[in-house]
Amino acid sequence: MDASAEPHDLIDWILRHALATDDLGSLLAGICERLVARGVPVWRASLDLPTIDPHFRALTHKWWRDQPVTVGTFLHGPEQERNFQRSVIYHLLSQDLAEFRWRLEAGEGSNDFELLATLREAGGTDYVMRLVTFGDGGSVVRGFAFSFATDRPGGFTASEIAAVAGLMPALGLAAYRASAARTAASALSVYLGPNTAQRVLAGEIRRGEGERIAAAILFADLKGFTDLTERADALQVVAWLNEHFEAIGDAVTAEGGEILKFLGDGMLAVFPVREAGGLPCPSCEAALRAAEEAVARNDALNAARRRRGEPALAVDVALHYGEVVYGNVGASRRLDFTVIGRAVNETCRMEALCDELGRSIVLSEDVARRCARPTVRLGTFGLRGVRAERTLYGLA
Repeated sequence: MDASAEPHDLIDWILRHALATDDLGSLLAGICERLVARGVPVWRASLDLPTIDPHFRALTHKWWRDQPVTVGTFLHGPEQERNFQRSVIYHLLSQDLAEFRWRLEAGEGSNDFELLATLREAGGTDYVMRLVTFGDGGSVVRGFAFSFATDRPGGFTASEIAAVAGLMPALGLAAYRASAARTAASALSVYLGPNTAQRVLAGEIRRGEGERIAAAILFADLKGFTDLTERADALQVVAWLNEHFEAIGDAVTAEGGEILKFLGDGMLAVFPVREAGGLPCPSCEAALRAAEEAVARNDALNAARRRRGEPALAVDVALHYGEVVYGNVGASRRLDFTVIGRAVNETCRMEALCDELGRSIVLSEDVARRCARPTVRLGTFGLRGVRAERTLYGLA
């Protein structure tokens, strides 16, 4: 291959691939395989880029010759931050460098970076990293890092390094497109829930758009939270609140529920009915299992809190069933995708009776008769703002 010539056909392939898919792993593999076919002795390559995700800070795609691409993550946290500050990427960022080369066979970088020492021991002879920026768009996703290494004695030639550099603008466009698509989907999923996010991305964005659905509705509320906010530091209260919401929310999502919103110290979730059918109702039974698991996880969290001398917050859960409107509501420039309807209001009012009834979980008659679990009738009660009285049930 004449590596000094710009490989226009490879640039064209990158752009066409980027239009067809957001899969950066297959893009990385395709680039490396085509470079090898042209005589550029790529042995290992990586493509790393930051993300907007509460679980991890970055994605890394790694390719080795004759092996499939692997995808990994860099997590958030102080230990991960310390590891990052010892990385090759951080070296370039902190020195404001766009590219750096380490001749591994000469021992360069082996004493400074664990990765480079490992590559040298495995037979690597040369390593190059480039940083590509997307511009200042106000997002944490401002660019990506691309590295390539070889095991050929003598390393890369200058023309081979230049040939790879010539691919970076096209690769940058491809990475930006994939990153933007993933960031939008990830951020919407985190803030709206996965099902709602899919609907928004599919174009359901106009105020008033929505549909009537039947669903089991779950409303959970933490007891004693208001008093706690007056006695403890606000940031510590937020940390405790997050622990409770994680315990309760994980129980809900594990059963297929969709968390729609957090209301101060409360949480609203739905279990849509996928198929109309007979009894018992799978959505109602899933909601009931989620409620029991939420209480159990919250109790376990409180036990750990008490052992540390920290305050505990019990949770009450109400379950109802009914028809709701699932869609966009709000102001012209600020919308919320949620559920609206009488059944939602009644669920919140039901939860307020948990203390009076001495129950952590209360069920409406509509839920109780749709579940196979034995229940006990607790009585008929008036709900604030609801004309007719409602019969409530507890688990037997």
